[in-house]
Amino acid sequence: MLEMDLELPMERALGLQWCIQSDSFKFKASLQERSHTRRGILSVVSSLYDPLGFLAPFIITAKLLLQELCRRNLGWDDAIHHHFSKQWTDWLDDLKRISKFEVSRCIKPKNFCPVTAQLHHFSDASQVGYGAVSYIRLQNEHHVHLAFLLGKARVAPLKQTTIPRLELTAAVLAVRMDQLLHRELHIELETSVFWTDSTTVLKYICSEAKRFHTFVANRVSIIREATQGNQWRYVSSKDNPADEATRGMKAENFLEHSKWINGPEFLIESENRWPTLEVKSDLLPADDSEIKKDVIVNAVVEEAKSPTSFFISYFSSWMKLKTSVAWVLKLKELLLWLSQKRKEFSAITHQSTEDSNIKEQKVSQKMQQFKTMLKMQCLTSEDLARAEHFIILFEQHHRFGPEISSLGANKTVSKDSRLYRLDPVVDNGVLRVGGRLRRAAMPSEIKHPVILCKNMHVATLILRYIHYLLGHAGRSHMLSRLRRRYWIISANSAARKILSDCVTCRRNRGKVLEQKMADLPQERERQKWMRLRRNISPGDIVLIADATAPRGCWQMGRVLAVKADAGGLVRSVQLQTKTSVLERPVTKLCMLLEASAD
Repeated sequence: MLEMDLELPMERALGLQWCIQSDSFKFKASLQERSHTRRGILSVVSSLYDPLGFLAPFIITAKLLLQELCRRNLGWDDAIHHHFSKQWTDWLDDLKRISKFEVSRCIKPKNFCPVTAQLHHFSDASQVGYGAVSYIRLQNEHHVHLAFLLGKARVAPLKQTTIPRLELTAAVLAVRMDQLLHRELHIELETSVFWTDSTTVLKYICSEAKRFHTFVANRVSIIREATQGNQWRYVSSKDNPADEATRGMKAENFLEHSKWINGPEFLIESENRWPTLEVKSDLLPADDSEIKKDVIVNAVVEEAKSPTSFFISYFSSWMKLKTSVAWVLKLKELLLWLSQKRKEFSAITHQSTEDSNIKEQKVSQKMQQFKTMLKMQCLTSEDLARAEHFIILFEQHHRFGPEISSLGANKTVSKDSRLYRLDPVVDNGVLRVGGRLRRAAMPSEIKHPVILCKNMHVATLILRYIHYLLGHAGRSHMLSRLRRRYWIISANSAARKILSDCVTCRRNRGKVLEQKMADLPQERERQKWMRLRRNISPGDIVLIADATAPRGCWQMGRVLAVKADAGGLVRSVQLQTKTSVLERPVTKLCMLLEASAD
C-alpha cells in the first residue's frame, strides 16, 4: 500500500520502506478507490501502517471522522453525508502530499559521541482525543541532539469523559511508552522526564493527602508505581508537541510547522532554561468531583460501667431496686455463713485419723443437715434500709469521690466543687448536708439530708417514687417530701422533668389541642394566632375528649393518618382505639406522647 519512490534498492521493515541512499524513511501512498462508507474509510485508514507514530497527528484526523460516523450509528455500507464525504475527500488529497515526508532512520548524528542519554515524554488531551510522544535527548561536552522515538495518538471514548480524566489517561500512556523504550533501548539512560500541560494531573500525581474515586485512583497508582513525583514537569500548551496529536493536522501544516518530529526547542538548551512551574498538591479545589469527600465520624465514647452500676441502672423503680439489692446482700450473708460453717465442720473432722475422702463425706453430710435446718428467708424493713444505705454509698463514691476523700482527710472541699455551698459532712460513710442545725429539735435526717446529684439514676428513681407515693402531686409538694431525707442538687429542674414525662399527669391535666385558625377575610386582617404550634403527626398517642364522661374515662388512641388544609395545618386525624378506628378534629384531642423521630 505504501511504496517508496527510490531508484536504489529498498529495504522493508515493519511496513515502512527504508531509503538506503539517504538512510531515511519516506512515504508514498498509492491507494485503491474505495466507496465513501464506514467500511471503505476503515480499509484505507488501516492500510496506513505506521507503528512508530511518525504520522500520528495526520492520521488521527481520519480516525476522528470514522468515530463520528460510528457515533451517528451509520451502517458499514451506508453512504455517508456529503459533508463527511467532502472531509474524507480533502483528507485523501492531503494524503498524497505525505510523499514529501522524510525522517532520518538513525537517532544519533554521524560522528556524535553522546555522554548522557535521557528520555523525554510529552502527553496531552482534548475533548476528542489524547496522545503522547517520546524523544531521546543526547548530550556531550559541546552539543545536544534531540531525536524522535515513538508517538501515539488515540481518539477519546464515545462516552463523554472530562478533560482531566483524558489528560490523566494520556499521562498513563506516556508511562507505558517509557517502560517499553527502557526494555527495547540497550543503552544507559538517565532518569526519564515527563511533561504535561495539565496542572490538575500534576496535583493528582503529587497529592499524598487526598483520596480519589476509582478511575483517577487506579491511574494515579499506575503512574506512582513506575515514576516519582519529581519526574513530572509542567510545559505550556504552545510548547507541548503532544498537543498536535489531540486535534489533528493537515498535511501542509504537519510537514512545514510541526514540532512532532523535531520536538520542542527548549530541550536543546541547558536544563536551567527549561519551563518551570511550582505545583502545590495541597491546593486541589474542594469541589473537585474526582476527590472523595472527607467523611467525619463522630464517636461517643461511654465510660465502661462497673457491674454494680449496670445493675443499678437496669431498674426503673426505686422499690424494686432496693428489694433486689436487699436480696443480693442477704444472699451474700448466707454464702459467707455457709462458708464459715464449712470451715468449722472441716476443723472438727480434721482432728480424727480417718481417710481424707471419709472426712470430706462427713463434712458434706453435716453441711446438708445444716442447710435443711435453715428456714425460708423474708425481707425486713432493716434489710431494705441496709440496701438503701449501700446504694447511696456506692453512688456517692462514684460521683463525689474527690469530695469524700478530702473530708476523710479532715480537709474542706474545693471551692470549685458543687458541694462547697452545702458545707458537706460524712456520717457513717454517707455524704450529707452540713449547716448550723445540729442543735435543732428535729430528726437528724431532716437536719442533714443525703446529698445526691440530679444526673444520678438513683435520684430520678427517688423522685419518681415520691411522685407516685403522693398521688401525682405537684412540684412543690414533691420537693417538700423529698427534702425530709434527700438533697438533690438542681432538684427543681429534675422534678419538672418527672412531671413532664409522667403519662398519668398528662392524662389528668393535659390541655385539649388547639390549631391555628384559617385565614381571615381581607377586611379582617388582624391576626390573633401568632405562635406556631406543632402539627399532630402519625404515631402520636392522644386522649379523645368526651364531654359526657369524666376525664379518667376518656379513650386513648394512636394517630394513624392526618388531614391538613391548604396551608398544611392538620385539622382532623384518623385514630386507632382499643376497639375501633375513629376520625376526630384536633380540638377534641389531648396530647399524651409525641411520636419519636425514629
